Amino acid sequence: MGAGGDFPIDLVILGGIALFLVLRLRSILGRREGFERPAEAPQPMPTAATPGPTAPAAPAPASRQVPDPASPLGQTLLQMAQIDANFRPDRFLDGAEGAFRIIVTAFAAGDRVRLHPLLSDDTYRAFETAIAAREAAGETQRTEIHAIPSATIEDALLHDRTAVVTVRFVSDQVNLTHDSTGAPVVGTDAVTEITDLWTFERVLGTPDPTWRLVAARSA
Repeated sequence: MGAGGDFPIDLVILGGIALFLVLRLRSILGRREGFERPAEAPQPMPTAATPGPTAPAAPAPASRQVPDPASPLGQTLLQMAQIDANFRPDRFLDGAEGAFRIIVTAFAAGDRVRLHPLLSDDTYRAFETAIAAREAAGETQRTEIHAIPSATIEDALLHDRTAVVTVRFVSDQVNLTHDSTGAPVVGTDAVTEITDLWTFERVLGTPDPTWRLVAARSA
């Protein structure tokens, strides 16, 4: 997306389809190289201690990169702030990271209740289809987010009062799918680095503060 111009609705629909494919491919391949909401803080996933006498250090906070206000991207974000005084790029990234953690772990757990308010309708249908297929196969997915080294605003678009912001997430994850007997079928229990581009959308200046995920792809 560029900073400016119209936002075609068909991209949102395609984004939901692409998101479904990305999530399915992630479990098969195993490796790829904001928000005023959520109201509740995301719960960290339990991780196993690293063997050896020294306990693993706590993960460092994500590196947050906010665009230069003088750049075209920064100017688009400034226009968003002029429409909605509560919008701030750094605060948006805080919420975007929280939503990323909730969505990734809720998808793995098949938690439709937590997913639904954070996704657009088309994206939710893609998630729900993938979850239902996994349940029908008797499979369970284990996903652990060990760290998010960086979260960066990659692009932004403003059409009337509709704001669309794309964030690049670099995360260290474990993704492993088990069959009905508990045997691993796809993925790996090794921590791997995954880079995603997630696009969020919100109508500015409305009572609903939620930025919803409308598209995602691997980077």
